[in-house]
Amino acid sequence: MSNAFRELLKKVGSGVHTGKALTREEATTAIRLMLTQEATPAQIGAFMIAHRIKRPTSEELAGMLDAYDQLGPRLEPWDINHGQDASRSLSSASSLGITVLGTPYDGRSRTAPVTPLTALVLATAGVPVVMHGGDCMPTKYGVPLIQIWQGLGMDFSQLSVPQVQQVLETTGLGFIYLPQHFPQAHQLVCYRDQIGKRPPIATMEILWSAYRSGDQGETHHVAGYVHPPTENLFRQTCQLRLVKNFTFV
Repeated sequence: MSNAFRELLKKVGSGVHTGKALTREEATTAIRLMLTQEATPAQIGAFMIAHRIKRPTSEELAGMLDAYDQLGPRLEPWDINHGQDASRSLSSASSLGITVLGTPYDGRSRTAPVTPLTALVLATAGVPVVMHGGDCMPTKYGVPLIQIWQGLGMDFSQLSVPQVQQVLETTGLGFIYLPQHFPQAHQLVCYRDQIGKRPPIATMEILWSAYRSGDQGETHHVAGYVHPPTENLFRQTCQLRLVKNFTFV
């Protein structure tokens, strides 16, 4: 059991009148303890449902993203103008940067997933795209992006992160697959099924960028939302994270 995590759990799980939001640093610590399994399963499940009821703040989301940045995989910038022959068509992207498409990990169950089509169009137009996700997961159990890419002949699940980097530089398409590339995050998926609700980390994942911005252009983050208040929550989170280029639909 983590005593430090227990104190954070008490803070968010004390109810409407006495519960408090975590600071950015506390949110980072909470997610890090969950990812490293220093928090027990009981503590992790309790935190997810308590935080689901409380609803995350922008500062908490920023802290959660900080933890993902610290422990998760990152694709690196490269000089698009001096890559392999196959990547020369991407040269126009040197001023546009990389587009990161944030898509809910539980997939689509009633509508067609357009993220792969969007990614293909952007890459063809010279704008490299980074995506991320896992297998079929709760709560929708929709078609995951990895299955669509496998059907198109691109099986990112069999690649290492350096190999994904090479594919990104060559084709303009990159995909971080949680079970292979970020197992610490993947091991938290089972809790979503057990609590039956999307936890706050499912909201945070949409804003996560598995690409490190560099001199070759800024990252343009694109994500969707359903409930109108989410737009301001996303905007405020990006401002705290100093993310300037984003589009929310």
